[in-house]
Amino acid sequence: MSKLNIKKDKYVYPAVFYYEEGKIDILFPDLPGCVSQGSNDEEALKMAKEALSLHMWGIEQDNDPVPEPTPLEQVKSVDNDCISRTVLIEVYMVNIRESQDNKSMNKTVTLPRWLNKIAEEQGINFSQILQEALKEKIKV
Repeated sequence: MSKLNIKKDKYVYPAVFYYEEGKIDILFPDLPGCVSQGSNDEEALKMAKEALSLHMWGIEQDNDPVPEPTPLEQVKSVDNDCISRTVLIEVYMVNIRESQDNKSMNKTVTLPRWLNKIAEEQGINFSQILQEALKEKIKV
């Protein structure tokens, strides 16, 4: 059952690790499309945590309903041809939101050629100037 998007500081979801030759496939049964892979247990745990954190951040950004996690004892693996283990993956979203909100973005700006030439000759940092101007304009 899903519920309205209420941002939580922490999410915990079961992930199924499927062990195949040389790799571990990771699926989150409650989160279609949230998948990852690792080459060993340590890497798989790290990749599962990253996949879950970015998936949940995307759900929050899109204001999609947040699915209820299936209790661990009710999770069933889908592939009987390989060894699988179910583990709980926990992510702390405060840090994820902050890092995503502060991620740099490329923007294309249009300037007259003469202005660009003079600014470059003076060693002006276009990104810094644009950030300062935007902050002043929106008063932050």
